[in-house]
Amino acid sequence: MQREHLHNALIEELSGMGCLLISYSGGIDSTLLAVLARKALPDRVRCVLLDAPIVPRRAVKDAVENAHKFGLSCEIMPFPVIENEEFRKNSPDRCYICKKLSARLLRNRAEELGIQNVADGINVSDLKEYRPGLQASNEEGIKHPFLTAGIRKSEIRQLARDCGLGIWDKPSSSCLASRIPYGEEITPEKLQMIEKAENFMQDQGFSQLRVRLHGRTARIELIPEEFERAMNIRHQIVEALEGCGFSYITLDLKGYRSGSMDEVL
Repeated sequence: MQREHLHNALIEELSGMGCLLISYSGGIDSTLLAVLARKALPDRVRCVLLDAPIVPRRAVKDAVENAHKFGLSCEIMPFPVIENEEFRKNSPDRCYICKKLSARLLRNRAEELGIQNVADGINVSDLKEYRPGLQASNEEGIKHPFLTAGIRKSEIRQLARDCGLGIWDKPSSSCLASRIPYGEEITPEKLQMIEKAENFMQDQGFSQLRVRLHGRTARIELIPEEFERAMNIRHQIVEALEGCGFSYITLDLKGYRSGSMDEVL
């Protein structure tokens, strides 16, 4: 009954938005938001995926496939954030800079299409982490329907499952820049090293993971249940990640945790 109430509350909120442009990534949050918005606002919802070097190619491919699978109207727009000098400096307000630029791009596109509102999939669980980008999106007038409704990540997954979305348990994702320590410059070469390393680990069947870059050292975060399997194929992992450009390969014994680079703050 609680999930039914949340579902109905979201539909009601979305119905009052007239028409809507959704910041879409292909993850469970933005996908569920888009599916519900399409239900609330038939033919008045557009999804825009901002494509940048900080977004894994695999994530873009999955997003396009999911949009097609769920009947979503999705436009891909280039987002040259890596060209921004302040972003490349990778200060602790990196996410603020990125979100400010992306929000403006989305708002401009919405205006071109005659769409009044722009929304994203931010939810209550995101408030537990360091999220300077939330301030930027608020400044640009981006709406957060899940946040307004008080919905947590776990509830989003349950609602997605209720709606028959097969990706309801899809692991959470984040941009590749979040793998680089603050103060260390973001470059295309570093992003490619990280992406290649994570692609290899995903191809080995590891679920929730990150490959954090520290100079030439790879700090691999896995869920603890998968540590033993990683050790069983450690030679293959070392060989593959050295091939990506890393000199030292380590396994973080704390395991996977979202936003671990923020711990230094």
